[in-house]
Amino acid sequence: MTPDILMKIAISGKGGVGKTLLSSLLSKTFAESGYAVLAIDADPDANLAATLGFPYPDKITPVSELTDLIEERVGAKPGQSSSFFKLNPRVDDLPEKYSVKLDGIKLMVMGRIKRGGTGCYCPEGALLQALLAHLLLQRNEVVILDMEAGIEHLTRGTAKAVDKLIVVVEPGRRSIETAQRIFELAKDINLNNIAVVGNKIQNQSQKEFIIKNLPNAEFLGFIPYDNAIINADLANRSILNSSQPVIAEVKKIYRTLISVTKIPIKQSK
Repeated sequence: MTPDILMKIAISGKGGVGKTLLSSLLSKTFAESGYAVLAIDADPDANLAATLGFPYPDKITPVSELTDLIEERVGAKPGQSSSFFKLNPRVDDLPEKYSVKLDGIKLMVMGRIKRGGTGCYCPEGALLQALLAHLLLQRNEVVILDMEAGIEHLTRGTAKAVDKLIVVVEPGRRSIETAQRIFELAKDINLNNIAVVGNKIQNQSQKEFIIKNLPNAEFLGFIPYDNAIINADLANRSILNSSQPVIAEVKKIYRTLISVTKIPIKQSK
């Protein structure tokens, strides 16, 4: 039996670079190594459940769409203008009530969180921000947060709980520019534990391109490009077991994360 572990990882980057794949593989690796894992889909595209292999992912209702719950906890209905509602509603029971579980991984789908690092003054935004703060500040488990291209979900208060913000980058100017913007936004909320994972790397020159254009970055690893990932997706097969080179590199990234956060490595089951 593993001890309680407080480790919080946020994953961001330009759309399509492989954030959800990395989030899924890290969740799987931590779970197989004996850790309690809570995976959070905070990307409006909400593909984490499908990538992790949850059955009927389209039937998982995002927290932001639980209208009755939001009204009960916040005191106002989503979409209705109101000057008075709770900014700190009770949320500690929500992870158990509104998560789904598969292969040792608990999953919550957040739904859209309004932009703006200072929070959203709307009922659903108040609940989501309170829930995110609880997940990052008070949960005794590995929390992996799959975000959209940015860090709008994080505030100065929650940023201090993030052990590592991982920016996923593929070889390309737009991906590099998005990473640079994320670095700047992170500085604004004093989030300094930032690292980069290169993805879809086909050769050494692509790896060197990323390193050259992000000269001050900490690199956790470089995931190779593998057609097996695409072929598995086209065939509607699980992509998590489709590429041994990708799995091997993600396991290296896992070991690096364990090392830099001083969490003891557990033997895989």
